[in-house]
Amino acid sequence: MTSASALLDLTDPAVVADPYPSFARARAVAPVQWHEGSGLWLAFTHTESNAVLRDRRLGRIWKDKEPESRFESFNLIHRNAILEMEPPHHTRLRRLISTAFARGHVERLRPWVEDLAGRLVDGLVERSAGSEPVDLLTGVAEQLPVAVIAELLGVPDVDRPLLRPWSNAIVKMYEYDRTRQREEDAERAADEFVAYLRDLAAERRKKPGEDLVSHLVTVRDDSVTDQGGATLTEDELVTTCILLLNAGHEATVNVTGNGTLALLRNPDQLQRLREDRSLLPTAIEELMRFDSPLQLFERTATEDVEIGGVTVTEGQKIAALLGSANHDPAVFEAPETLDVGRSENPHISFGAGVHFCIGAPLARVELQATFGALLDRTSSLALGGEPVRRPEFVMRGLADLPVVLTR
Repeated sequence: MTSASALLDLTDPAVVADPYPSFARARAVAPVQWHEGSGLWLAFTHTESNAVLRDRRLGRIWKDKEPESRFESFNLIHRNAILEMEPPHHTRLRRLISTAFARGHVERLRPWVEDLAGRLVDGLVERSAGSEPVDLLTGVAEQLPVAVIAELLGVPDVDRPLLRPWSNAIVKMYEYDRTRQREEDAERAADEFVAYLRDLAAERRKKPGEDLVSHLVTVRDDSVTDQGGATLTEDELVTTCILLLNAGHEATVNVTGNGTLALLRNPDQLQRLREDRSLLPTAIEELMRFDSPLQLFERTATEDVEIGGVTVTEGQKIAALLGSANHDPAVFEAPETLDVGRSENPHISFGAGVHFCIGAPLARVELQATFGALLDRTSSLALGGEPVRRPEFVMRGLADLPVVLTR
């Protein structure tokens, strides 16, 4: 059995800071390897990671965290999540959510998102004034996606500051080195978030608006007869809203931070983007590939499955290492080079198969608005100090990104 444990310590600060050299060494050994530290098979190559995401014999099989009495709300929001379901229940839930999304929410929000991005960048530029370092994360990256999700869901302005702390606490549960305190914080946040959304859903039933919660409350799929109902249960509705915030804003924050840092460390590509704004859509895809916001996605074998020359036995877990797959030289020419004009870019940062990110169109709108505003409303953008990386492997992002901006 080829073991990746010696090549990849997921808790090593050096690996967390820059996992890509370790990925390259592991890819040269074998496409799929056992990782003793996490008790997982790990897929390092693009082909095998793609297979992990698409093979229907590999599913998202949720098992409640134990003891269940400690994780009642955390388990509830995962037990009912589309991300943790397989067909036919996944099919039913995704169709209902897609029907609600299809009412034009993303395009409805585009002008609002672009205006907000511009205002946030203007505020940051004013504070920096071409000389003072300001934090791009707190000033723009963290504010915009939370505001967008809140606007999408119809969360009142006064309640919006609650959302990011709840999300931050919950997603810490996905790391492999979490403490008991983090577990308790995650459960408390999940409990408060669930209670809040139950109240919000009750209000929308009485007084619906044009927000997504109102549409999720009323959405129906009349083609469904025997797969759990033609409407969302309250638990499914609550879970869907939480998933949209957790998955949606974490990814956008991390792409904004990781991507801006990548551009600052590759000034030729930043200048290329300034000179040719038509490259912005391909640049966003390249930034997602170059430093992936989510590094690992687990699946469980529902029967024995051969992937990359190894057999994943029924009940075992295998994870696609998205960042490693996105740097596979068998698929990407010069994968360690940032190329904002890269046209052949089959990155899997949004996943693949039935679990492809349902919020991908909204994420792209947010990212294009943010980077567009940074380019349009500044004449120069430079590092204002050493960035601080968050000490987590799975959700890859920065804690602090000091920049100096000139109007």
